[in-house]
This record gives sequence, C-alpha cells and structure tokens, in this order.
Amino acid sequence: MAKSTHIVVIPSPSFTHLVPIVEFSKQFIQLHPNFHVTCIIPSLGSLPNNSKSYLESLPSNIDSIFLPPINKEDLPKGVYAGILMQQTITLSLPSIKNVLKNLTSNAPLASLVIDIFAFEALVFAKEFNTLSFIYFPASAFALSLFLYMPKLDQEVSGEYKELTKPIEMPGCVPLLGQDLPAPTQNRSSDAYKNFLERANGITIADGILLNSFLEMEPDTLKALEENLNGKMSFYPLGPITQKGSTIEENGSECLRWLDNQPPSSVIYVSFGSGGTLTQDQLNELALGLELSDQKFLWVLRSPSNSASAAYLGPQNDDPLKYLPNGFLERTKDKGLVVPSWVPQIQVLGHSSIGGFLSHCGWNSILESMQEGVPLITWPLFAEQRMNAVMLTNGLKVALRPKVNENGIVEKEEISKVIKCLMEGVEGKEIRTRMNGLKDAAANAIKEDGSSRHTMSKLATKWENFGGI
Repeated sequence: MAKSTHIVVIPSPSFTHLVPIVEFSKQFIQLHPNFHVTCIIPSLGSLPNNSKSYLESLPSNIDSIFLPPINKEDLPKGVYAGILMQQTITLSLPSIKNVLKNLTSNAPLASLVIDIFAFEALVFAKEFNTLSFIYFPASAFALSLFLYMPKLDQEVSGEYKELTKPIEMPGCVPLLGQDLPAPTQNRSSDAYKNFLERANGITIADGILLNSFLEMEPDTLKALEENLNGKMSFYPLGPITQKGSTIEENGSECLRWLDNQPPSSVIYVSFGSGGTLTQDQLNELALGLELSDQKFLWVLRSPSNSASAAYLGPQNDDPLKYLPNGFLERTKDKGLVVPSWVPQIQVLGHSSIGGFLSHCGWNSILESMQEGVPLITWPLFAEQRMNAVMLTNGLKVALRPKVNENGIVEKEEISKVIKCLMEGVEGKEIRTRMNGLKDAAANAIKEDGSSRHTMSKLATKWENFGGI
C-alpha cells in the first residue's frame, strides 16, 4: 500500500481564518487522496462552538490537534484584533514545536501550510526539514500591497492617509492612502509594527497559496510573477469557500421568509462574523433601509465603538433592542431582522436575493461572486477598504456609499445606493459583470480549470519533496 504524503496546516485563532485554510485542506485531499493533513489549532480562550462543530465534521484524512488555549488575561486589552491573533500564535509557538516534534518522529513532513498571522511558525520548517507555505486568505491585490509595504514604509514619510496621490502598484488599481489596511493608518501604533513584521516575515516561505484565481486578477498575478522573478512561488487556488460543504446549517426561519419573496428583490445586509457598527451608524442604516422601500434581510449585531468588537468573542446582548423606535413595526412587511447569524451561503444562493450590502471580508466577497450577487461595499477593518476599491474601481461589480465628515454613511445615501443597485441601470450593468465573474469562478475550479491545474502542480511539488 502506498504511503501517504503528510502536510501540516496551522491556522490563526479566528473562525474567518480557520475556515479558508481548512476548506483548502478539504478540497486538496478530495483531489489528491494520497495526502494526509494534520491541522494544529491554536486558540484564544476556549474554542468557540462553531469552530468545534466545524472541525468535528472533517473527513478522516484530516486530523485536528488542539493546542492549550491562551489565557485572554495574558494579552493586552482593547487592542486591534490582529495583534491578539498574532500574540496568541507567539505564545503558542512552544506547543506548536512540540506537536511538530512528535509528528516528525514517525514520518517526515512534506510541507507546513501556515496562515498569515501564524507566520512566526515558518522558522520550524528548516528545523524539521520540510517545505513551508503561507496560506494568504485574500486577493492578489492585497498580497501585492503586503509585499510592497516594506518599500512603501521606507519611501513615505508621514501618515499614508495624508498622501495626495494614489499609490500605484504594477497590475493593480490605484489606491488612496486612506484605503490602505486599517493597521497602517497609524504608523506609530503596535498594529502597524505587527503588520510590517508579517510583511517581512513571510518572505522566508517557499511559496504562497492564494485564495484568488487567474481569471479574476490576471494583470495583478502577472505583475506579481514578474516582480518576484522566481524568488518565491505563488499558487492562485481559489475560489475556496464553504460552498458545497456537507454541513447542514439551520437557518429555516430566514430561508422560509426568503421563499415568499419575489426573485432578486431582497438586499441582504451582513457585516460578517465579527463586524460591528456604532449606535449612530446602526440608526442611519435602519432608517436608510426603511427609506429605500426595498425588501431586506438584515443580520443584526449589537452596536460597538470598535468595528471588530465581535471578531474574537461572542456577544450575548439582544441586538434588536438597539433599533430605532418603531422600526420593526414599520418595516414588518418589507424586511426581516435576524440577530447575529444566518446560513450565509444558502442565503446568497437563494433566488430572491438581489444584492449584498457587505463589510467586504474576502470570504463574503468570494461567496457572493460564486452566486453572482452584486455588492454594496461597507468596509470596516483589516484590508476591507482595499477590497472595496478593487470591487468598485477595478472589477466594477459594486457600489460604494459616500461617508460624511464624521465618518457616518447617512440614511439618504444608504437609500440612494440600495435603490441604484436594486432598480437602477447601473445596478443592472453591475449584475451583468458579476454574473460574468460567477462563470469565471466556476470555470476556475472545474477539472481542467486554472485553479485545479495549480492545485495539481502544488501536489506534485509536495509529493516530490515528501516522497511516496
């Protein structure tokens, strides 16, 4: 019997980073069943129930090893979520090393596949004589900036948001300094230092696995290849999402409600698994939805002054009590408000959904693209402003509402962009372009598609190194 080739994947402690790297593992072993995957799971505090149930559903040739959780009391309070994720990994490094030592005592590893926030674990590749790859769960556009950031740091003095000219990178849509990732907006902050540390740290990897695909970002991928000039290989493998997952998600109330709505009539509103709005912005969004007179499905989370407040921890408050007085009664024939969660992939695939007002997390973008649902961009944190620029100015499959001088999107602006997307001429053109991307995404992961071809190249590289 042939010996399987063994790889190890290391996610970072966040469900939105866990899912893409594990979904990659699932798709990879489905195509290449001669591989075995061990997933080393770090966590901040006890592992959330959604993470546990997700990991328990994995096929038999993916093992999960849970590291001792890091105590939240050992980490700083009130800091950017990315800092907490990275420091959780730093404190987990001894445990990761012990697991790798035990695994390699039985058989050699072909590769480590490491989430971007877990980049410090790259040093173990040399020690355990294996290849190392970064799993980058975002676009080629975001990766281009990541690799360009150390140079930008040296060339620019002052804050990037004060730049008067757009930043231009080869093969990429021009980008204003104010639309750079959230951690870069204050160059004296720990978040910025950590961002630069990650940007420099990933360069020791043998390659980068990218959750994008050739047909979506051809110019950017070509420019990346030319700029790297063989110094590092990269593999566009996307779109990698939970679409087609065997997990049955219970969302019967909202799905039944959608069944009773006309085709393409509902705007879906969600800010991902952790995005939050302030009370003032929540009020404006509610009134804007009402003013638009469009049908809506809104996944509501309690307000917070921190845009990523729910990213690494659950909220137990009832969010419905924060809505404007009388809103639910006035809109009961038009919309449905659901606290905290819906089965997003099933919702986006429903025939009554006509648009998606999104925080622009990359997972949500790819899921929307796979269903051909056009977008309204509402970026909150991380690289989401970059994603909004790419969607609106580059791919032209989204609208972006204007923000006032206080950083608020007002109800009139919200109503205007929703009507434009759902009823206007521009909205129809956007929908046509998004349907083109839907077809391109489907083709990329067909048997003879670009991403499947790339996956096979990767498997061959690992087999030749790990040897069957």
